Amino acid sequence: MSIIPSRESITVVAPTPTPFNEDDNPAYELLAENVQKWLGTGLSGFVVGSYGGEEFHLSNEEKIQTIQTVAEAHKGQRFVIAGIDTPSPTVALDLAEKYASVGADMVRVRIPNVPKDERQENGILNYFDKLVNKSPVPVIIIHQPKQPMSVDTTPEEIGQISSMDNVYAYIISLNYRWETQIPSYLHESTQLWTCNGSLLLPGAMIGAEGACLFFANWAPDLCREIIKLAREGDIDEANEIQTRLISSDFIGMDKGVAALKAGLNLLGYRATVPRKPTQPLSEPETIELKRAFQRAGIL
Repeated sequence: MSIIPSRESITVVAPTPTPFNEDDNPAYELLAENVQKWLGTGLSGFVVGSYGGEEFHLSNEEKIQTIQTVAEAHKGQRFVIAGIDTPSPTVALDLAEKYASVGADMVRVRIPNVPKDERQENGILNYFDKLVNKSPVPVIIIHQPKQPMSVDTTPEEIGQISSMDNVYAYIISLNYRWETQIPSYLHESTQLWTCNGSLLLPGAMIGAEGACLFFANWAPDLCREIIKLAREGDIDEANEIQTRLISSDFIGMDKGVAALKAGLNLLGYRATVPRKPTQPLSEPETIELKRAFQRAGIL
């Protein structure tokens, strides 16, 4: 039985990267080892089949095996969130059922980009109404437009989706200015999560109760501490930690999965390298990331 945090707790999860063998196939045994190592940290749970796990580089069969590997490796001490990205609610529901059957405790569903002229008939609300009520596990909504500063929904739609009984949390986008209006629309039963290492403090200041970010693979306890301090009103100390993290987070955002894996390798995980054709960090880039980790106090 997995441990899903109460809605009153500070939940910090991370997109779990998939290690690969020299033949470019998933190394499930290394993934299980990494999960065991994360159990010694404050990471609340694992997000499998998302950007950090190279979701668009994995087949459906590989995603299912990855979810099952993580679910078995954490031995009920954490929980698994499976990532879903499809404009079809029928396909999304089918995936939710398949992922739940192999150990997913929740699903994280990206808001689809529905053209405005189609919203009335085939809109976002209809999409989530068809999915949420029938999903075998709770749903986490993520606003993650393909273009970082664009918008795929409205505050009113977020409010209505978050009021559905089976919705657990809402993850903000990088468009922080737009997202600052969301807390006033979000249903009280749905947690607000921030999405990025550099937005930990700003997110907490608009009410974030948790976070889903790849920085949490590196330093989940620091991520939680920033949110905790901000919620307690200790903004100066929260800002001191936040400031130390900025340079390493910037490298992560700039270099993506290559930086995520290089950072984990520096920390003693066996993250290997990105799946081809994505290239790993160069030696100078890895040295730069190591220095940023040292400034942050991660190394």
